[in-house]
Amino acid sequence: MARHREKQAADQAYVNLATKASVLADAQLKQHETGEMHLYAAMADSLQARLYSLRWENRATARVGVRAREHYERALALDPSLADAYLGLGLYNYYVDTLSTMARILRFMMGIPGGSKEEGIRQLHLAMLYGELTPAVARFYLAINLHNYDQRYEEALQVLRPLVEEYPQNPLFQLAIGDLYAKLGRKLQALEAYRAAATSPNMAEPACRRKIQSLVRAALSGTALPGH
Repeated sequence: MARHREKQAADQAYVNLATKASVLADAQLKQHETGEMHLYAAMADSLQARLYSLRWENRATARVGVRAREHYERALALDPSLADAYLGLGLYNYYVDTLSTMARILRFMMGIPGGSKEEGIRQLHLAMLYGELTPAVARFYLAINLHNYDQRYEEALQVLRPLVEEYPQNPLFQLAIGDLYAKLGRKLQALEAYRAAATSPNMAEPACRRKIQSLVRAALSGTALPGH
């Protein structure tokens, strides 16, 4: 899962679609304010923030991310049953708490609200357990964050395992659980997961297939697995 990359020409179509969703939601909110429509507006803003973050566009990420946070909070204020809103709030609270010291200073100077990783984890659990649209996404991000930022590998494995069981042909899930098995020293299980990722039938797009297979080769070369 990419953390940062260069700006690409194909990004504009993605930005345009997310912007259209945001504009449509805002237009509906002006006519009639509902928690559900705030949730849709927040999700559109979150998708934009994700892309800006990938491209190191930190000011744009902060601007759109804070706007998304406001929509999520308003959605829950209007309708506390909208557990899907906890996905966005959980990611915001978690990631803000992982910022470097310099980024924290800039956040304070820009008036950007703070957050707590533990609160973020709690909210991701809520989205995972009670959401209608976001349980799988919340589960995946929670597992990835526990892996990458907290090194809580066993906990991340327990969070991720149901996704792999439900979607065994998803190569991204197989790669993620393979990495966790490798970190925990369970080499045969790691090998099985990496092989499942490399042979997944869900990779009809050639560029995706090449990328997954490249990641599998890199994972296998970095792990002392039997026969490798």
